[in-house]
Amino acid sequence: MANTKPHRIESITEIHRLMGLPKPQHPLIGIVDLSGLKNESDIDAVLFDLYVVSLKRGCDKLLYGQQKYDFDEGLMAFMSPGQILRGEEKGVPSKLEGWMLFIHPDFLWGTSLAQKIKKYEYFDYSVNEALFLSEKEETIINEIARNIQNEYHANIDKFSQDIIISHLETLLNYAERFYQRQFITRKVTNHQILDRLENLLSEYFNSDDLVTKGLPTVQTISDHLNVSPTYLRSLLKTLTGKSTQQHIHDKLIEKAKELLSTTDLSVSEIAYELGFEHLQSFSKLFKTKTKQSPMEFRSSFN
Repeated sequence: MANTKPHRIESITEIHRLMGLPKPQHPLIGIVDLSGLKNESDIDAVLFDLYVVSLKRGCDKLLYGQQKYDFDEGLMAFMSPGQILRGEEKGVPSKLEGWMLFIHPDFLWGTSLAQKIKKYEYFDYSVNEALFLSEKEETIINEIARNIQNEYHANIDKFSQDIIISHLETLLNYAERFYQRQFITRKVTNHQILDRLENLLSEYFNSDDLVTKGLPTVQTISDHLNVSPTYLRSLLKTLTGKSTQQHIHDKLIEKAKELLSTTDLSVSEIAYELGFEHLQSFSKLFKTKTKQSPMEFRSSFN
């Protein structure tokens, strides 16, 4: 697939046009049934200025950012404004099922979701971190989507926005619950990530990278694990109660304790080996984590 500039989608009307659908019944929100959808567009990639919530089956070889995912199984994916969706092949597969919900940010103005939607971290996940639904969970989500669709197709009045917002909040809260379940129940995948994180940090802290590159960033760690920083943070918080940064600092303190107790290096030399430019920064972090200064810790071994 050619690396072309993505086509920007700024309105519900534009996405309906690209999908070959009639004009939307509401200018700021739309829900599209994907069954039998035909699309003759030759656009390879779109950048949405919209929130997108989708539940798909049978849509393979889609790219989200730089990640590829196979949608043969039913799953949910979430996108916030500014994210890119790419298709590997022109058109829409004939076996595609499900729906896509498009929400313009303006629809949320003055509602309870205007700020609250930003707390749902899964809008920053990648497609390969999508939400896998059980049959029961899928039934729940589809029922909420039908409620939104029914209200969308009803005559718009002064109650319409509040009712749709209420359904949206319910849908997003269920998605939050189901993601937390997924972190716990998909143990093989999640534990592999934890194992890889531990091995990655151990290798990093036992190499020269600390001196040459400094402490690893959350982005660097996420890139090596092939997950988004937001997904990694959510996963670790659920499984360990700690953030990615806390895991990095824990490994750092573990290495510092090793050097303080088994070598004659000065505290300044140890701070340098651990990637700190300033001794004070290292000492402050060490004391915050251990309730002791580096020298107090070292003296406990003498």
